[in-house]
Amino acid sequence: MESDCRIPMACFRPRALALHALFWGLVSLRVFGASLLSEEKTAATRASDAPCWQLEDFVVTVECSQCSTKPWAACEQTGYVETVNCSKSNREEYKSCRSALMEEVLFWRMEGVVLGLMVLLALVVVARQRSLDRLASEKVRRQIESI
Repeated sequence: MESDCRIPMACFRPRALALHALFWGLVSLRVFGASLLSEEKTAATRASDAPCWQLEDFVVTVECSQCSTKPWAACEQTGYVETVNCSKSNREEYKSCRSALMEEVLFWRMEGVVLGLMVLLALVVVARQRSLDRLASEKVRRQIESI
């Protein structure tokens, strides 16, 4: 019994459909679960004592710099911190920030990984094409020999 794979749905077997449904179900559960957790964290942050820079206007007094040996809570996210002065309460607090130098290093690291993957996958494509060409020429040779 030969199936006609030219029709898109004819090639899927029930087991493959079940695996696809399971995979996409897990992906959607992960996405929706993460969004629900972030909503809970946002509500908890609003209820607790939020930093003054989230509630009012502020002025950056010390620009973004790498964290020193002091274990600030703001340093945990990015490793960089800036000092801000809130206008209404006149409090000085520390705010996590993203360094331009750090962003540049991460960008070039990502570019290197993408370039490496591109070269690797190009080599795989060339090797596969050569293999298929070899199989095709072998098939033609056998057909000519059988004449």
